[in-house]
Amino acid sequence: MACTADEETHLKELAENGYRTATSPVQKLRYACLKRGANGIKGLGRSFRRMDDDGSKTLDLREFRDGLHDYGLRELDDQTITEVFRELDKDGSGKLSFDEFLVAIRGPINSNRQEYVRQAFRKMDATNDGQITVEDIRKLYNASKHPKFLSGEWTEDQCFRHFLDSFDSPGNPDGVVTWDEFLNYYAGVSASIDDDHYFSEMMKRAWRL
Repeated sequence: MACTADEETHLKELAENGYRTATSPVQKLRYACLKRGANGIKGLGRSFRRMDDDGSKTLDLREFRDGLHDYGLRELDDQTITEVFRELDKDGSGKLSFDEFLVAIRGPINSNRQEYVRQAFRKMDATNDGQITVEDIRKLYNASKHPKFLSGEWTEDQCFRHFLDSFDSPGNPDGVVTWDEFLNYYAGVSASIDDDHYFSEMMKRAWRL
């Protein structure tokens, strides 16, 4: 499952500590995002897509700075933002690709952690077609005890769709979660967890692996 409230709180505490000890501008940005929780990096991607005025799927320095400010990362001053931009602009073009930027910010996820993520994905993919949809979740879970289903506010399918949206791409919330989207979510979670054992135990608890 997506992170529980207690896990979110712990991740935010880890990110707070990471931010204070960060040794590079990119690390500072990573932890500033993760202080907002497991979806912090994913949410930043959503903010940047709104700032892409010309539809180029790239950002110049002004768009980059405005995107960070719009997202509420006020702890980053303009000098730090400029340093992050220059560090990530490898070819000196004055432009950053959305996807390249988000991969750089979230950091790598090692093979051991990735295997736990893959096990969780396979468990969710009840139809074994390489993607997770409402139909998959319907086969595995019962939404009858969800508070919004009990109140009559949501149907079962709406409960399932809300769950899927935790993992879906912020730029394309289409109700279909691919392996890449699922991995991206947990790569963001992984970025704030130094201990492999903690990560594996969290995955085992969440998905009953």
